[in-house]
Amino acid sequence: MNKDFVEQLFEEHQSTPKCPSPREVGKWFNKLLAILFPGTCEVEFKNQKEIFEFLKKLEIDLVELLVCHTLEDESKKNIIVREFFNELPIIKSFLDKDVEGIFQGDPAAKSFAEITRSYPGFYAIAAHRIAHSLHILGVFLIPRMISEISKSQTGIDIHPGAEIGEFFCIDHGTGVVIGETSVIGNNVKLYQGVTLGALSVAKKDASKKRHPTIENGVVIYAGATILGGRTTVGEDSVIGGNVWITRSVKPKSKLYYKAENISY
Repeated sequence: MNKDFVEQLFEEHQSTPKCPSPREVGKWFNKLLAILFPGTCEVEFKNQKEIFEFLKKLEIDLVELLVCHTLEDESKKNIIVREFFNELPIIKSFLDKDVEGIFQGDPAAKSFAEITRSYPGFYAIAAHRIAHSLHILGVFLIPRMISEISKSQTGIDIHPGAEIGEFFCIDHGTGVVIGETSVIGNNVKLYQGVTLGALSVAKKDASKKRHPTIENGVVIYAGATILGGRTTVGEDSVIGGNVWITRSVKPKSKLYYKAENISY
């Protein structure tokens, strides 16, 4: 083995900031989801004190996960963790509404428990709600890890920076992509393969709004692609499957893909 190469690897390992592994982050996220939704939990709590202690342990674990989050004042980690857990009732409220939105939007759904235990769309949305809350508190790596863990489980890719309203529904879900600066209103429903993406991927545009705005009550069917930070889909619109959109759509519009010049 080349000694210079070994030395190079050693120096890189020594200089790389300490960070939690994806396994550690995933374990923490799944425990948090389990305490929020009993149907996903393997632990049986006998009293409120046990739930309180479980949450306190999750707080301690999050402080430890923030080892990679460089701050001038280390005490700010505790502030971030405290603010996140203070937001947990709001996150739970949003997720409860998402479950209802999925239930109302999917005729095949038989119960809320079925959704929280088995629906990939719910798992991805839950991951996003938690990742987004950390993201807006100024934590970036751990939210990205949570979103990537969710993507590996569901095939749904939602950037932690995306803003998503209440009663959000992703049906089937495989291949859905929601970019960083996307803004999604209330009661929006997406099917598999939908992309809310950017027209430009230039690094100089990183601080600009690059992804579309989807207003309240919009339904977007499978395979549709909507691109651009200036693109808005107006409220109560229906976007058909495989439609490609780069310009704004008026409210209550119905857009469908029309195949032409196809012979069989």
